Amino acid sequence: MKTNLSVTEENYIKTIYLLQQVDENVTTNEVAATMNTKAASVTDMLKKLKGKKILNYEKYRGFRLSTEGKKIALSIVRKHRLWEYFLVDKLQFGWDEIHEVAEEMEHITSKKLIDKLDAFLGYPKFDPHGDPIPDTNGRMIIQHQVNLSDLTPNTSAEITMVGSQSTELLELLKHKNITIGTRIEVKQKFSFDNSIEIKIKTQQPFIISQQLAQVLFVKQV
Repeated sequence: MKTNLSVTEENYIKTIYLLQQVDENVTTNEVAATMNTKAASVTDMLKKLKGKKILNYEKYRGFRLSTEGKKIALSIVRKHRLWEYFLVDKLQFGWDEIHEVAEEMEHITSKKLIDKLDAFLGYPKFDPHGDPIPDTNGRMIIQHQVNLSDLTPNTSAEITMVGSQSTELLELLKHKNITIGTRIEVKQKFSFDNSIEIKIKTQQPFIISQQLAQVLFVKQV
């Protein structure tokens, strides 16, 4: 696996990998929008990564990671999610405080350190936001989950993942006492604005917006 990559190159590789979870082929404009940079800069970088055989390109269809590129991406994702788990589980960071710190720590190149970190943490399968953590071979558990907005009234479920890691979203969830593993019951859905009334344990039922429901993923219990 290539290790002589710059931090910027690794950031591009991870971004492309995450975009590919939605669509196998990624366009220059999608990368530019996600990374908040100019399309011309993205084009130059993608050409560079293609030259290193990290990307494949199909005319009119876009880019996608090569087999080697996917291995690199999974290694970066593994480090990021393990560091997030470490920060929350061992250093008591809030889940809304860890993303930027892990962004810096994901570029550590020592495989031995990361494997020892994984063992020290007890080989966790999911990070604090519910995203699966790849193992040392890039394998990860994919759990069956649905969007909270797809549940019908009188259904009970457990929060398994949040679809965004923005500080604003995580602060809102913290305020509402919603975290990974929280058990909820859908009480009612309102067609006027697609908001949903939910209940958590002994709390009084309360309403969440459609926007919030669409970034929460659950498994039925």
